Amino acid sequence: MQNSNKSQKILALFVVLLLGFGIFLAVMFYTAVHNRDIPSIYSEENSKAQRGSIISADGFHIATTQKLYKAVVNTRNIDPDKVELFIQLFSIYSGIDADEIRQRLHTRRGSVTLSYHIGPKEAMYLKTLAFELRKLGVFIEYELPNGQRVLQGLNIIESGEAREYPYQDLLTPLIGYPRKMEEDGYTRTYGIKGLEKYFDQELNPQQNKTQRAMRDVNGYLILNKQSSIRPQINGLSLKLNIPITLQARAEAITSRIKDKLQADEIIATVMDAKTGKILTLASSNRFDPSHIRTSDYPSLNTNAIEYSYEPGSVIKPIIFALLLDHHLINPYDMVNGHNGRYTMGRKTIVDEHPFSMISAEDVIVYSSNIGIAQLAQKLNGSEYTEGLSRFGFTHFSGADLPYEKRGSIPSSAQLNNYLYKAITAYGYGMRANAMQILKAFNAFNNNGRIVNPMVVDTLIDDNGRKIPMQVIEPIQVITPATAQQIKKILIKTVNEGTGVGAITPGLEVGGKTGTAHIAKNGGYVNSYHTSFVGFANDKKHAYTIGIFVINPRTVYFASITAVPVFKAIVDMMVEEKYLIPDPLAVAAAAEHPQASHIH
Repeated sequence: MQNSNKSQKILALFVVLLLGFGIFLAVMFYTAVHNRDIPSIYSEENSKAQRGSIISADGFHIATTQKLYKAVVNTRNIDPDKVELFIQLFSIYSGIDADEIRQRLHTRRGSVTLSYHIGPKEAMYLKTLAFELRKLGVFIEYELPNGQRVLQGLNIIESGEAREYPYQDLLTPLIGYPRKMEEDGYTRTYGIKGLEKYFDQELNPQQNKTQRAMRDVNGYLILNKQSSIRPQINGLSLKLNIPITLQARAEAITSRIKDKLQADEIIATVMDAKTGKILTLASSNRFDPSHIRTSDYPSLNTNAIEYSYEPGSVIKPIIFALLLDHHLINPYDMVNGHNGRYTMGRKTIVDEHPFSMISAEDVIVYSSNIGIAQLAQKLNGSEYTEGLSRFGFTHFSGADLPYEKRGSIPSSAQLNNYLYKAITAYGYGMRANAMQILKAFNAFNNNGRIVNPMVVDTLIDDNGRKIPMQVIEPIQVITPATAQQIKKILIKTVNEGTGVGAITPGLEVGGKTGTAHIAKNGGYVNSYHTSFVGFANDKKHAYTIGIFVINPRTVYFASITAVPVFKAIVDMMVEEKYLIPDPLAVAAAAEHPQASHIH
């Protein structure tokens, strides 16, 4: 009987063990084949790459990108006895008023965003604070309905980027402005106008940073051989050809004289004649890209390339050069000035300064519409259109800026007509932008060669590697001999003709004035575009300079509107040592005012 009881107990124990082992196997099988909500021993951290900067030739950062962060906390994780401690410490580290933090915490229970606009420095401080708050026991766990316990603490998360312009309106509208776009909860900036637009692809970030590694008990990554890291590749930065000192002073000149003339806008451009590098592209109409107002809308365009107009008499030297290049005239040929009034068919042409007879070169020096209208008849239509096209009209200027308006010229058939030949010769019936005209005039200061105007010098990556901009080979548009003849005539124009206000002792200065009616609603109104395009050279440097004035109201002659801007720019370049006048010529000019330029 005793043995029977013992056997039953052993059997019962065996059954219990067998049943337990069966349950264990069932649990193990269930665990193996079902998903489990267990904490991962791996964590992943991401960091967004940034848009590149825009840097002046002298190293100043004109446009930069700053990362923005948001601070998020779950109110359920804050110990009720330590809420005030959290508020005071967060206020100190973030610079946000304690009352504002307190109000945000009380708006809702659960996840609360305390700020969306935290800068990188403050974000670093707050990440340190988050660690310290854990040590101080400010954060406690709370339990979800499913029994899971959660401890989130204070999280500092990248929320976007802000484009910053430390010098506010400097270099506008040239650099343009950006637009913000939301991408998966992250705010990115993209270029809309100017350099920001033209180089948007290069400026944009290339690759975000990703780190995946084992984590410690505090959730921090442990970087070792098992970690995987994808490096951050920021956008390229633009290094300009424009120094900030020259640009700022040129902008001040355009603003001052615009106010004096009550003009709509003044644009001044300085280009290195040999390389095409733009040293200054200044406008009187500027804006702060970070705070664009409704009143800024008319100033958002880079009108040096986005505004085409009938250029007026600045075209005369180009027509004259075509005539010389085709051996159709001699600078000393005599032309009938018709005493300042000449009728061609249904068109009566009037000169501001009447002449009876005038030499061909003095047609340029004294800007005779009657003279150039007669000389232009020597060109046939194909020579005319091919010549203007060769100088770059009807083509984009090649400047590294978007939205260029390239203008227009009459067709060859039209330019076989005597009237079209005449009016086009003094800059009507065609359209061009200021950059095209500057590029064309550069041929006279560069032995007959035109070069593409270039605002940007190099692209720079995160490692400091420089990627030079592609340089287009200069194009020979007229012979060196023709260029030299025109250059002498333009120097004479400054010394004796319509450009005398540009004389600068010790420098080689030449140029041509242009005054043209503004066309509106199919007719010409009593408003004008005025310009002066020319050059200022010393023995080592050669610069082609273009001045363009839109609708001056106090006076409209280019000699009184555009020429003083040119002169002020040249004087400023002398002060900044971009031009070095010949001291002997300066001394001679002081004694004999006629000897005021380099021969």
